[in-house]
Amino acid sequence: MNTVNGGISFWYANQGTPIPREPLPGDSTADVCIVGGGYTGLWTAYYLKKAVPFLNITVLEAKFCGYGASGRNGGWLYNGIAGRDRYARLHGHDAAVRLQQAMNDTVDEVIRVAAEEKIDADIHRGGVLEVAYTPAQLARLKDFHTVEIAFGETDRTLHGARETAERIRVNGAVGSTWTPHGARLHPAKLVTGLADAVEALGVTIHESTPVTEIRPKHAVTPYGTVRAPYVLRCTEGFTAGLKGQKRTWLPMNSSMIVTEPLPASVWDTIGWNGRETLGDMAHAYMYAQRTADDRIALGGRGVPYRYGSATDNDGRTQPATIEALRELLIRLFPTTAGTRIAHAWSGVLGVPRDWCATVTLDRSTGLGWAGGYVGSGVATTNLAARTLRDLIQQDSGQSGPTELTALPWVNHRVRRWEPEPLRWLGVHGMYAAYRAADRRELTSPRPGTDPIAKMADRLSGRH
Repeated sequence: MNTVNGGISFWYANQGTPIPREPLPGDSTADVCIVGGGYTGLWTAYYLKKAVPFLNITVLEAKFCGYGASGRNGGWLYNGIAGRDRYARLHGHDAAVRLQQAMNDTVDEVIRVAAEEKIDADIHRGGVLEVAYTPAQLARLKDFHTVEIAFGETDRTLHGARETAERIRVNGAVGSTWTPHGARLHPAKLVTGLADAVEALGVTIHESTPVTEIRPKHAVTPYGTVRAPYVLRCTEGFTAGLKGQKRTWLPMNSSMIVTEPLPASVWDTIGWNGRETLGDMAHAYMYAQRTADDRIALGGRGVPYRYGSATDNDGRTQPATIEALRELLIRLFPTTAGTRIAHAWSGVLGVPRDWCATVTLDRSTGLGWAGGYVGSGVATTNLAARTLRDLIQQDSGQSGPTELTALPWVNHRVRRWEPEPLRWLGVHGMYAAYRAADRRELTSPRPGTDPIAKMADRLSGRH
């Protein structure tokens, strides 16, 4: 049987694509209009409606809820947040520690709400295991582990080769670091369950309703305009499609494969009984999970960026990318060599120019936004949504400042990406450098990070 390519993602093939809700029937009004029906938009609607039940909230979604990254990601609910180190430099170490603690708590919050709303998203809290399989990766892993402890994650543990193999037998792994602040989940089950919960609270969701322009108090669509005192942009990797937003966040592509269900004989050679989410310390890093039905879902960068900030067509993935991910799977787990790849797909994630996730409410215009998660959005969207709730309640006089509104990522401003062709050349050059550095490190006995990767980090603004 051939590999299914695209069709949104395996997660939707696994559970079925939802029947779209009705589009916007014409001009309308709301107290809050949310543009984007992914995790950010739906969590924001959820928390606002819970806090102020009488609010008239409208969510506008171009396709269907979860069509974008929320229905295509790797299912990592974990405590990573893009930009923490930069926020430490800008606002001080203690402020960044508070941000990290909020992210640690967010993992618990998502699990709590899923249970409360009876959303069965295959959540299994096995933590996050990140492995190293070259000397350079091991040096970075140890540094990473030390830094995470310095940001308050004292329950993180460091493992050598033997202890790593007791968790997951990754071929050639020489060490790992594990945090309990993570869980595996089924992304599409979470987002569709959340949409149902939001709708049950009385929030209006219009799907098949693309927003073409956002301006103060207006969200413009082909079917009419929604007018609202607050208009929130929650569009992540699809932000560049909005008028005037072409260079705001870069839509970075990420691709995934998932195997057929693996037999017990193969799992006996791999382990992975704790069902941790799995990552590595490569520059062009991978992310993986053991699914509820005993497949391996594994992702990484394929074609990192399309010219002009274009996005893909329903997740279709280049054959060369599928083959590269299959080769990576076999290198990590040699006993999967004869395993069929059941499905491959791609999606886009939002990347700001300084690689920092942000939450903003412009009190002079009522425009707000959250995103730029750089691939760490499954949990970060929830923290962003609760922060947007608090910012709106503060602005409308319903409450004062809160611990969340004081976090250092609030109202952070970032410059725009370069125009084309500089944008395309820069991103493709950066990932070519990272792949070259990974290849060199695989055969090098030296513990230091390859100079090519250090150069790419400086040029990209990641560090």
